[in-house]
Amino acid sequence: MRHLVALSFALLPALALAQAQAPVAAPVDPTDPVVAQTQPADVPLAEIRRYVSVYNAVKDAYVEPVDDQRLMKSALRGLLSDLDPHSAYLEKEAAEALLDDTRGEYVGIGVETERRPDDTLLVVAPIDGTPAHRAGLRAGDIIVAIDGEPLSGNTSPHHDLRGDAGEPVTITLTRVGAVDPIDLTIVREAITVTSVSSRLLEPGYAYLRISTFQTDTGPQMRRQLRKLAGDTGDALRGLVLDLRSNPGGLLSAAVEAADALLDEGLIVRTQGRLPYSNASFHAKPGDLIKGAPVIVLVDTGTASAAEVLAGALRDHGRASVMGSRTYGKGSVQTVVPLDNGDSIKLTTARYYTPSGSSIQARGIRPDIVLRGEAARGLREQDLAGHLAGEGESVAKAGEVIEGDIAIGRALDALKGGAATARARRRF
Repeated sequence: MRHLVALSFALLPALALAQAQAPVAAPVDPTDPVVAQTQPADVPLAEIRRYVSVYNAVKDAYVEPVDDQRLMKSALRGLLSDLDPHSAYLEKEAAEALLDDTRGEYVGIGVETERRPDDTLLVVAPIDGTPAHRAGLRAGDIIVAIDGEPLSGNTSPHHDLRGDAGEPVTITLTRVGAVDPIDLTIVREAITVTSVSSRLLEPGYAYLRISTFQTDTGPQMRRQLRKLAGDTGDALRGLVLDLRSNPGGLLSAAVEAADALLDEGLIVRTQGRLPYSNASFHAKPGDLIKGAPVIVLVDTGTASAAEVLAGALRDHGRASVMGSRTYGKGSVQTVVPLDNGDSIKLTTARYYTPSGSSIQARGIRPDIVLRGEAARGLREQDLAGHLAGEGESVAKAGEVIEGDIAIGRALDALKGGAATARARRRF
């Protein structure tokens, strides 16, 4: 699940391990404010000695020789993966793939996945119009093997879904309601994801779909809203904003999207332990559809940056939310590049909607409930080791809502005044 703030600074100094044959840490700039803020006050020497003892035992006695680089990377992976499901050590290829995702251009099958503790991949959502979408991959599917190789022990299962354009890949998955595993052979393509699409539903009423949040999502949304308003020959009377199975993406893109529909006020606030993690984002004057009512369609695959957008519009009384409870990913990840081309993805903050509510592990509950298809394990609170949410409670299985019936229901709600009936501030 992507919800990223990209930063460019050096990795914090590596721990100096006595007796360990580790490479010397790369020099860091002591004037860098981030480095200065994260210098350890006390080094837990007893724990470091214990680590060195284990390191040396593995180095000397493991059944097969293990080089220092592999051992150190394994230690770093463990250090990050035990924090929460979204922090991770990214080797160079994986870090580059993550950057490609934010640009919306890469070669692969077009699916957003979340790695599970057993190394299998949970399908959060296939991306609209991609090979994965056309092959019938569904949110909630569990990928258990790639090209016949089980994923257990695979340190880079996401990378194995990438490859050369025109090259087939066979994935084996399990699915709710299917007795036996399912094999799907999908041909990789050069994928250019168009994150925003739109159309008129009928005179005065528009539909706009955001499938993911990329660097160009905000400008795309503004262009298409202006075009939709122009196509009506008059101001829009209502908008259906479809965020179903939107796995998130760049926080900045979600802020731009909210700003397009708000005249003023707080959009989202992030809060972490360091000053750079604490920020507030506000709307500037200029609601592109001039206060026309909005229905936001969501489901259990609506996550991260998509939840930021839905939460901001609802808190300001700008929209009503229709569908099923959202995913509940209320944390921000910072990507820290390392000197060897690798990166770490570290959870550095939680986000809060304008009313001060945290969505972490709770999600957004819709104003108007629609029923969908139950999806196994497709919620933040189902992930092992997730950050605890404020007031988190056990909830029923998430529901994926597909098809055009929901769009028709949203249009009916707009025309019937259900959106404007809830148009009030909630804080």
